[in-house]
Amino acid sequence: MTKSAAGYDLTPLTEAEIAEKAAGLTDEERRILLDHGTEHPFCGTLLDNKQAGVYHCRLCDLPLFASNAKFDSGSGWPSFFQPFDPDHIRYLEDNSLGMARTEIRCPRCDSHLGHVFPDGPPPTGQRYCLNSVAMVFQAGDEAALA
Repeated sequence: MTKSAAGYDLTPLTEAEIAEKAAGLTDEERRILLDHGTEHPFCGTLLDNKQAGVYHCRLCDLPLFASNAKFDSGSGWPSFFQPFDPDHIRYLEDNSLGMARTEIRCPRCDSHLGHVFPDGPPPTGQRYCLNSVAMVFQAGDEAALA
């Protein structure tokens, strides 16, 4: 078993486990998480969420981002300047749509989450731009929900 610094199991799910978890997804969730789609800007349900808590992967429930790292980027997607744990994000080169970007995925279930850009605020200078549909929000104290 591979564990993150925060103590979470990062062992990749099998295809059968992913299929089982994906069985309840809507067509839109499937399009984004499994087919690497993007939701339209300014329509995600978590864009304006200002509650304290943790954003988890919709498919496998791995904690991805804490609310104290969220900021309003003006991009139309929920944005964060750092992940919950650096090991909880997988980075891939994405040259689709005629541009070079860095795609971010869940390291456990390989769900597409969004992209990261080097134009975020201090202290990291990163803007993790997420699809709302890729996450589930759990309200409460970030430390207690970890």
